Amino acid sequence: MAVSANLDQIFRCLGDNTRRSVLEELALGESSVSELYAAYEMALPSFMEHLRMLETAGLVESRKEGRVRVYRLNRRAFARATDWLSKQEELWNRRLDQLDGYLLDES
Repeated sequence: MAVSANLDQIFRCLGDNTRRSVLEELALGESSVSELYAAYEMALPSFMEHLRMLETAGLVESRKEGRVRVYRLNRRAFARATDWLSKQEELWNRRLDQLDGYLLDES
């Protein structure tokens, strides 16, 4: 159940344009909150909520350097979503192959 809940959090994060954009930025390297926030026209508390959601889902990690909080991508967390998507792809490929076989036999 915990794995499923975490997977739900991951997809909820990926379902939002702002959070996807933050992940894309962090894929280029670590960034401070102010560096990340500079690209968005929203209140800082709203932006911080996006970062909290990403961190709760495990997609990003943060550390404090003096008075600055720095975020980085946690690439390992994406493996959960990738594994789930791969299983779905295998399932649907198998089903489509079965349908193909059925339709060809009926011809």
